[in-house]
Amino acid sequence: MEKIKELYKKYKEILNYLIFGVLSTIVNFVTYYIVAKLIGIDEVVSSGISWFCSVLFAYITNKIFVFESKTHGIKELVKEVVTFFLARIASGILCDVGTFALMVKVLHINDIISKFVTQVMVVIVNYVFSKLIIFRKK
Repeated sequence: MEKIKELYKKYKEILNYLIFGVLSTIVNFVTYYIVAKLIGIDEVVSSGISWFCSVLFAYITNKIFVFESKTHGIKELVKEVVTFFLARIASGILCDVGTFALMVKVLHINDIISKFVTQVMVVIVNYVFSKLIIFRKK
């Protein structure tokens, strides 16, 4: 048990990032289901709403539990939130959409394999953005 605690302490940030990443994905799917299937809003609009909710959830959990970021004042908080959302938009466009399209349409790689590869890229890029830009230690 002591060894597990030691390993968790050593890799706490990465493990928490992965755990809350999975939970963010669950928030995305559950929100989509509620908005699209139960409420009956258009699928594309529902997808946008679920993306926003999952990114907001990711921001809050990354700020508090993963990177333990402390902001001082509303201006610093707004800057951090906006930077987080812009980074998620950038990784979504570059990796999730752009690289996926390149792999499937140009390189003719299987879409499931491409989706898996791009999702791994998104996780890595989002972690790097968060660690080095958004929640970097002052």
